[in-house]
This record gives sequence, C-alpha cells and structure tokens, in this order.
Amino acid sequence: MVFWEDYVSDEAMGTYAPIVVYWLYAGFYQLLPPLDNYRLHTRKEEEEKNTMAFSGERCFVVQKSGRKQKRIIVQPSITVQVLQIIVAMFVMDTWQYFVHRYMHQNKFLYRHVHSQHHKLVVSYAIGALYNHLVEGLLLDTFGGAMSFLVSRLTARTAVLFFCFAVIKTVDDHSGLWLPGNVFHIFFQNNTAYHDIHHQLQGFKYNYSQPFFPIWNKFLGTYMPYRLVKQSGGGFEARAKKN
Repeated sequence: MVFWEDYVSDEAMGTYAPIVVYWLYAGFYQLLPPLDNYRLHTRKEEEEKNTMAFSGERCFVVQKSGRKQKRIIVQPSITVQVLQIIVAMFVMDTWQYFVHRYMHQNKFLYRHVHSQHHKLVVSYAIGALYNHLVEGLLLDTFGGAMSFLVSRLTARTAVLFFCFAVIKTVDDHSGLWLPGNVFHIFFQNNTAYHDIHHQLQGFKYNYSQPFFPIWNKFLGTYMPYRLVKQSGGGFEARAKKN
C-alpha cells in the first residue's frame, strides 16, 4: 500500500515522481543560506570558474507506456525488493561508469556532448542534471532502463529506486559538506568524491556515479581525497596519491 495507489498508476508515478523530487530536493538546496563554513568552493569561485549560468535543467527519467485500466500486481517481499534495488544500483553504476568514461576518452563526444556538464567546474545542486540531450538519453534514460530491466523491478519499486537515485545525484552535486549527511557517511561516492572529478586534477578519475566507486577502484581510475579546512571558512577536497 502506497499513498498514490488510489490516485495514479505506478507507471505514471514512476514517470513524474523523479522529476518532482529533483526540483524539490535541488530547490531545497538552492533556498539554503550561503553556509560558507560548509562549502567545498567559495561563492567567488563559483562565479569565476563556471562557464554557464543557471537557466533551468533537463531531467530525464524512464517512461513506461501502458493501458489506463487499474491492474493489481502482487508486489514481491521487502527482502526481494531490497535485493532488486541493489542489483539495479550495480547495473546503473556499471552502465554510467563505462559510458561516462567513454565520453571523456572520445574527443568528439566530450567536445560536443559531455563538456556541457563540465561547464560546472564548481557544481551546485540544481545543476546536477545540467547536460546535453544526448548525454541525458545515454546516461540517464538508457541507464535507467537497463537498471529497471535487468533487476526486474516492479513499477512500484522503480518509483522508490529512481527517486532515490535522483536525490543521491543532486546531493553529490550540492557542493556542500554538511555535518551528519547520511550520504557522506554511507557512500564513498559522495559530494567531495564527485567534486574531485569536476576539477582539473581529477578530470580523468572518479567516473563512477551515482552510488559506488567499485569500477574506479577495479580499473585504476579512483582518486582518493582529503578534506582540508580552509582558513576563510569551508573545505577543500584535495586529491591524494594512493
């Protein structure tokens, strides 16, 4: 039983919920005060280094078509759903690692497609999905479809999975190292980790997204970091040698 059951289908919820969650969560970060003591970059750096201005983002999700009549689908047990989500996370990470890495290695794709996302040298939450249409399709839509199909998620479980993936992606681009952030506690792939990738020193490292750095470590593209407290407030994520 979920709160939307009597109002919309799971398929419709899976189409629109991630978009709504993206704007709500990113909007929450956007409305926060400056929080200079927790930033990974100063506001001056954000203004000077970024080569794009905020003008709205594109959010790509997996869409499923189907008849409008209500269908009763028996949902798997909680244990099975958790296992399916873990499989979906691994599939999404695998897909995005190799496509993301290839976009850096292929000069044409980087120049004409992926470079748009890297206009955000200093990333911020609402720019998490600022990217080229082709990248949105290849990474997010196709990656989401692969995760959904391979893990055999039900439409209802997929709502939870894709909303969680969106929240994680937005958080990784927030540029804030907030105390008590559960993503920083439980995931090595976090805000500071991804900040390294957006800097020149880590441009060819830390491709894995959005959950685990498994493929980076396995294939030698993992760049560890250390957080250094800045005298003027905030932190700096500095790469360190293995």
